[in-house]
Parts: sequence; structure tokens; C-alpha cells
Amino acid sequence: MPKFAANLSMMFNEVPFLDRFEAAAGTGFKGVEFLFPYEFPPEAIEEKLRRYGIEIVLFNMPPGNWAAGERGITSIPGREEEFREGVEKALLYATRLGVPRLHAMAGIPPATADRAACRETLIANLRYAAEQLATHGITLLLEAINSRDMPGFFVNTQAESFDIVSTVGAPNLKMQMDLYHMQVMEGDLAKKLEKYASLCGHIQIAGAPERNEPDTGEIRYEYLYKKLDAMGYAGWLGCEYRPAAKTVDGLGWFHGLAAG
Repeated sequence: MPKFAANLSMMFNEVPFLDRFEAAAGTGFKGVEFLFPYEFPPEAIEEKLRRYGIEIVLFNMPPGNWAAGERGITSIPGREEEFREGVEKALLYATRLGVPRLHAMAGIPPATADRAACRETLIANLRYAAEQLATHGITLLLEAINSRDMPGFFVNTQAESFDIVSTVGAPNLKMQMDLYHMQVMEGDLAKKLEKYASLCGHIQIAGAPERNEPDTGEIRYEYLYKKLDAMGYAGWLGCEYRPAAKTVDGLGWFHGLAAG
């Protein structure tokens, strides 16, 4: 059975961020992930990891101006120096906290941007970041995000992600495969997991189409968990979903699997 990591940006929002480590550990999670740690000093997060015996499996590099609607700058021409500064900042946190994976959000280029130039920028930035992360043994991730939740996001499908990752060709650059986004955009989840297994570096889950608990909606996760076991996937499943009510009230799916 795959390992589950609670996404602290979406789960346990009943308490402040730094208290979510305790909440996750108290309900049985051994791993966590989240969008960004940068509002807090790394030593404050490190203390939580030590106290509750939990590990961070993933977070994102700085995304640009999140409050203004930016969702990454990796594909945006003219922002290369800012991207490199973000790589450096992310590495400060990742090395201090022992985080093995960092996600570089491709971003939403301006409507007037030339897509060929954006693709070239994305590839160049990923090559740079992968090289910097490789010296620390860290895996870089690229994720396809659905165009319904993030209109204009540069990478929407697994085929696009695979093509870019393959073009970059860095051994430590992998695909972050979010099964909720995949279901919204293209479906055929089991076959795509098999097809892109060699470049899969991390998987995230949520119910579809509401993005609530993974035991709700149209995706049969009980089948996919068995499929991942059969494929030999030994990584984490990031639980990047919005609890329908209080987080703890919707954890029956997790406790049932943990008990089994």
C-alpha cells in the first residue's frame, strides 16, 4: 500500500500552519507536503519535524506574486533572474529540512506571450534548477495542472509534461502526477500511470470533480492503489484535497487503509 502524506496547505486548516504538523502526526500521517514554507523561518518548521517525528516530502519553489494570481514563473520570459533567486531560497529550506523533492510551477504566462519562447524559457529554467538541486541529491518536479482550476497554466497534460521533462533530460527531473488534475483534463488514469512510470517522481490524489476526500467522486482509488503496488511504486501519495467539512471528520478513508 502506498504511503500517504497530508497536504498541510489544504488539510487541517482548522488550526494555524505550524500547528498542522501536530494535527497530521496525531491522526497517523508520517509525511506531509505543502505549497510554500517561506512565511516561516526554517528552524521553526524543523522544530515541528523533530517534535512530532514527521517528514516533509515536498514543497514548491517560490511562485512569484501568489496574491496577485501568479502561479509560478518558470515558463515566463524575462523572469529568469527571479527564478534563480527562488531556486536558491528553496534550497535553503530544503537542505535545512531534509526535503527530497521540490516542485517548480510552470506558471501562467501573459496572454500576449509567445508560447515557443515560454517553452524555451521553461526548459532552460528547469535545466538550471535540476543542476543546482542535483548537487544536494534533490529531485525537481514538473506538474501538469488542469486548465479549469488554473486557466492559462502552461502545462496541462501528462504528455506535455513528459515531453518537457524528456527534452530537459536531467536525471533528477521527474513528473509530478496529480490524479485529480489528470482526471479533469484527460482521464485514463491507470494507463497513464503505466505509460509514464519511468519518469514519475511524485503522485497526488483527491476526489473528482469536487476535489474533496479521495473516497468521494468518480475516481476508483482502491483500484489505483492496487495498480501502483503492482507497478512497484514506492513513493508517497500527497493528499492534496479540500476536506468537505472538518479534516478529521473525513479521514475514514485513511484510517481504513492504515488499519488494513
